[in-house]
Amino acid sequence: MLIKGVGASPGAAIAHIYFIKQLDLSVQKQEGKDPKAETERYEKAKEQALKELDELFEKTAAADPAAAQVFDIHKMMLDDPDFCDGVEAALGAGLNAEYAVKSSADALADFLGSLENEVMRGRAADVRDVSGRLIRILKGIQESSEMPAEDVIVLAEDLLPSQTVKLDRSKVLGFVTKRGSVTSHSVILAKTMGIPCIVGVGEDFDQLPRSGEIAIDGKTGEVLVSPSDNERADFLRRVNIFMQMKEDLKKYRDVIAVTPNGRKVKVCANIGGVADADTATGFGADGIGLFRSEFLYLESTGFPSEEKQFEAYKSVLERLAPKPVVIRTLDLGSDKQAPYFDIPEEENPALGYRAIRICLKEPHIFRTQLRALLRASVYGKLQVMFPMITHLGQVLEIKNFVAEIKAELDAEGIPYSRDIEFGIMVETPAAAVMSDELAKEVDFFSIGTNDLTQYTMAADRMNAKIRDIFNPADPAVLRFIEMTAKNAHANGIWVGICGESAADTTLTDFFMSVGIDELSVSPASIPAVKKAVLSSKE
Repeated sequence: MLIKGVGASPGAAIAHIYFIKQLDLSVQKQEGKDPKAETERYEKAKEQALKELDELFEKTAAADPAAAQVFDIHKMMLDDPDFCDGVEAALGAGLNAEYAVKSSADALADFLGSLENEVMRGRAADVRDVSGRLIRILKGIQESSEMPAEDVIVLAEDLLPSQTVKLDRSKVLGFVTKRGSVTSHSVILAKTMGIPCIVGVGEDFDQLPRSGEIAIDGKTGEVLVSPSDNERADFLRRVNIFMQMKEDLKKYRDVIAVTPNGRKVKVCANIGGVADADTATGFGADGIGLFRSEFLYLESTGFPSEEKQFEAYKSVLERLAPKPVVIRTLDLGSDKQAPYFDIPEEENPALGYRAIRICLKEPHIFRTQLRALLRASVYGKLQVMFPMITHLGQVLEIKNFVAEIKAELDAEGIPYSRDIEFGIMVETPAAAVMSDELAKEVDFFSIGTNDLTQYTMAADRMNAKIRDIFNPADPAVLRFIEMTAKNAHANGIWVGICGESAADTTLTDFFMSVGIDELSVSPASIPAVKKAVLSSKE
């Protein structure tokens, strides 16, 4: 039997099935309950959940700090105002604690799942994980401690973070899930481990057996049950090719990427959190080309303080020093919404109140971040990048803010680096067209190909019906990239790419031909990109 899902992490594997059974977390709605008694039950369950999450964090952090970070996120979710308000309202209405948790979590998960941003959709799984833990405790169900004893391919309806980290990674050769997204924690883990993963199998998942042998291809999304001898031979060939490719790429992790013509190109990492810095260095990153600072805001229950931001930026800079770290300032809005930040609903949020537009209109938010960034700059090589720039006036206004913050810190006797580079993202056609003027006012450009493609082609990148139009390799997009690179170099500044197409090795030759100085990609893609640069045809 052959079925297909969404290939989320490339590679092939053949192994026995390890099926993770879903606990019975079904909930019945019960009315007329004593609000005080149910609230006490809920609070005790919450205390137990926090204790379990602390234990999971300590156990996981020893082996994988990046994976452990998710449990800090889960702890914050237990205090998320949207979640807590829903629970309290249901308890106050006389509903049982199990139903109060489920109804509030379902509402929040459905909201996150409806967003365009893949990362935020992936957070819906975290909400379900947290609520499932509370419901399990309320129902008195013990967690399973069973672990695979042989090499396996894991099958689960939806592999939650708390389930993923408990697996013996030395025994897991791949993942297959009924639901899930390409940014779920199981996928992130699979990419980090370099193993195949298939998500979104859908209703066909129910046809899969609970035991026996299975073969998967994480690139094509194929799932083959009980392969015949010929089919098995074909998949073994794919496995060997994949393993040889993995082994071959290892030698590129720590090499310097130099084109055949002798031009050095930095291959850096895109990260979304402090713990990701260790993953980046493990894959041989030449620095951080994009630190998405908005995740500090998305993972908080309120605006993160200057001190909290300072500690996060300082930590990443210290871990990477003396390599450069590009930190992008707040990029909320559009499909990235923080519940505590009341951004009015917009008919077209991708063209609305977002990113630098928010920062310049609400300077108290911007100033807090700039102070934290400048204070952290003494701990490494900081480069600050501003997103969603469309005209020169924005850049000049930003420079005034930076000058004011520097004056404040000087007056307070607080040190900061005098060598910080300030750059902008070129992710709008307007910025590309005006790149000759913009280049005179900044230290670098970083081209965000995701939005640049969306705006250039007038094609929503999340709309599957027009996926053929959303093409990062379209000549119109490539012309904007070439124009931007030419204007950057004419004005003596460097230019990088931090969008998804930076990892597309079919475009590496083009990027090298127009003089791109830096490619910033997901950490696991670094070795392949370095290899492509070394063999590029300028």
